[in-house]
Amino acid sequence: MLRESAPKMRRDRLKNQPRDWSRRWPRDMRRLLAATLAGAVFAGAASAECAPGVVDLRLGASQVRFAVEVADTDAERAQGLMNRASLPRFGGMLFVYDRPQPVAFWMKNTLIPLDMLFFDAAGVLASVHENAVPGDLTAIPGKGDVLYVLEINGGAARELGLAPGAELRHPAVDPDLAAWSCAD
Repeated sequence: MLRESAPKMRRDRLKNQPRDWSRRWPRDMRRLLAATLAGAVFAGAASAECAPGVVDLRLGASQVRFAVEVADTDAERAQGLMNRASLPRFGGMLFVYDRPQPVAFWMKNTLIPLDMLFFDAAGVLASVHENAVPGDLTAIPGKGDVLYVLEINGGAARELGLAPGAELRHPAVDPDLAAWSCAD
């Protein structure tokens, strides 16, 4: 008789207790892990894509992605990032020229400090100008013949370890010349 009443007493006692979620934890964790892995696989596939609004940079084993606006007309290049109060952390503007040429930028009507990254026709970073001063009218030249310039938040290049030799991947870079093409 005592044996029969013990399980019943335990069931009665558990009815008055808050539900023990630790028994479900492993199943919930499995679901969370599966969702996380599926998201990582999807993100990995998405990160391999080239798109006009995205610039990928790599230096050695490090890679970083920026969401960009493309300035590929004279009017868009002249306007640049003027009168912008802010820029997303991984945002920027990619200036694309018709042919490699010497270029120089200034900071007229630019409200935020910017890093300017100057790339050659192969998309290889030739020079970096860090923390251009807002409003400064001093010319900031690139090194050599430049085909692409990426403007990002001031200090980001140093923070991310971007230095000459880094490679740019974007659909605007000629795949026959690209150090890192969209096909890679």
